[in-house]
Amino acid sequence: MPTESGSCSTARQAKQKRKSHSLSIRRTNSSEQERTGLPRDMLEGQDLLFLQDSKLPSSVRSTLLELFGQIEREFENLYIENLELRREIETLNDRLAAEGQAIDGAELSKGQLKTKASHSTSQLSQKLKTTYKASTSKIVSSFKTTTSRAVCQLVKEYIGHRDGIWDVSVARTQPVVLGTASADHTALLWSIETGRSLAKYTGHVGSVNSIKFHPSEQLALTASGDQTAHVWRYAVQLPTPQPAADTSQQLCGEDEVECSDKDEPDADADASSDCPTIRAPLTSLKSHQGVVIAADWLVGGKQAVTASWDRTANLYDVETSELVHSLTGHDQELTHCCTHPTQRLVVTSSRDTTFRLWDFRDPSIHSVNVFQGHTDTVTSAVFTVGDNVVSGSDDRTVKVWDLKNMRSPIATIRTDSAINRINVCVGQKIIALPHDNRQVRLFDMSGVRLARLPRSSRQGHRRMVCGSAWSEDHPVCNLFTCGFDRQAIGWNINIPALLQEK
Repeated sequence: MPTESGSCSTARQAKQKRKSHSLSIRRTNSSEQERTGLPRDMLEGQDLLFLQDSKLPSSVRSTLLELFGQIEREFENLYIENLELRREIETLNDRLAAEGQAIDGAELSKGQLKTKASHSTSQLSQKLKTTYKASTSKIVSSFKTTTSRAVCQLVKEYIGHRDGIWDVSVARTQPVVLGTASADHTALLWSIETGRSLAKYTGHVGSVNSIKFHPSEQLALTASGDQTAHVWRYAVQLPTPQPAADTSQQLCGEDEVECSDKDEPDADADASSDCPTIRAPLTSLKSHQGVVIAADWLVGGKQAVTASWDRTANLYDVETSELVHSLTGHDQELTHCCTHPTQRLVVTSSRDTTFRLWDFRDPSIHSVNVFQGHTDTVTSAVFTVGDNVVSGSDDRTVKVWDLKNMRSPIATIRTDSAINRINVCVGQKIIALPHDNRQVRLFDMSGVRLARLPRSSRQGHRRMVCGSAWSEDHPVCNLFTCGFDRQAIGWNINIPALLQEK
């Protein structure tokens, strides 16, 4: 009998391996109907046999079996909880049917359980739990807001910058004007009523990243990518307001028509070309070694604080331009800084997932407290009335903190997009959340969603919304937003008393 050659034996072994591999692929790619038609013990026996035929060590095979079982149980638990939650939604819809209201629970079926092959099994399990919590949080928030809706009306658009607008602010003194800081290296002052630009500041040679007005004088503080912060004086005269066109009010729902980036404002329509230009600052604050991303006035207006990508915040004497304190401790670049309206307190946020509270109330010493609770970059942290701080993050959450208890937040808001520079209406205790996904949502301090600003093919931001600012006493606009579509927008927000009481 002829013997088999070495090459033929090798080819036959390779063919058998390919056949075994194709059988394993067919087994793992079989349909759900085929698998559910077999008893569980038979399926487990097949999987065990498949693993026994593999070349993996026995310890690895047993670990794989255990992990597969954990994944299967996790999906089963999520499926059962999903069914229970849907039944609860149907029950609530039946109760609300008499009032003509219904709750849409379809968010659970939008493919939120996404996984990546590079994740370990423990990461997969944690991601599934987090996704489920986020989805249920959205539905619970919908239950709380079905009784009444806030009315949000677009009043005025402020168009004139040549690049995206990073920040927006409202003057605290008369005349009340709107300020915008842009990547086009300029800051503009606007008439809120007419939408006309009143002055342009061109003293920076880099992107203007933030703008804040002095509490009692006609001074503006701007931070820039040129590693400096500038204090400059403005003198403007408001034009006579023209009768505004009658625009229909729009309810803030979730069904506005989506729009594309092609609807952005015309870049050639430079509304700032004929306004006065301010070319030099009164004071230039220099000592940072990186981009100055934000700046703010301390109470009284004699000192200012800056936040930089060099991982430090600096406290300056504005009159002398001298550096008073260098605030170090963050492990990564700073993203924002904010001061308390009535006390010598400063809060700084950073990419290191923390924000810090700096206390300068005692002239002889300053203390610092670290707030931990986010899992990604803290994009901003701002003070509210009393002893609360609100922080927003790229981890898609906003947290409300009590300064007397830093261990855990007193409220958490979960969203579907990264949060940019937030702003709080102190009088009505409303938080404005600008998002990367072009949305702007309003929440109260307890985490109840009040409204979403309209966004359609005719109005609203068309790109990422970068910042927001409240003007509580202005009769025309009481909320302003800005975005990378090169425009700022003024809104009139009418929050029903029923929602404010909640």
